[in-house]
Amino acid sequence: MKDNNLNIDINNGENIAECEFKHIHQDIIETVRENMPEEDILVDLAELFKVLGDQTRIKIIFILFKEEMCVCDIAELVGMTQSAISHQLRVLKQARLVKFRKEGKTVFYSLDDDHITKIFDYGLHHIEEMYKR
Repeated sequence: MKDNNLNIDINNGENIAECEFKHIHQDIIETVRENMPEEDILVDLAELFKVLGDQTRIKIIFILFKEEMCVCDIAELVGMTQSAISHQLRVLKQARLVKFRKEGKTVFYSLDDDHITKIFDYGLHHIEEMYKR
């Protein structure tokens, strides 16, 4: 199966292996169930990945991964209007992925914290490794 958005063959041309007979491993299921996050947390995690699932927002996160910037500089780099970038920054801010600070009349944006940097860095390295295969 190919994901047309990423142009990556998700299954590497192979079928997904399935069990030949149904045998439930109750001990494993119980261990995982006991450690499973609450449903609200899983919903919020899914929402985080939805926010990260937009190419423009990923570009903005990459830019802010490298350097704190103002809206006009981000707009110039991405090739979009300041209004469009402001909208995307608002979505990222609501998801607590970016923060801002004012310096006079200029507003500078940066990644909210180290967690965001790590999530982005791990994701980028994962994709880069896939291209090296």
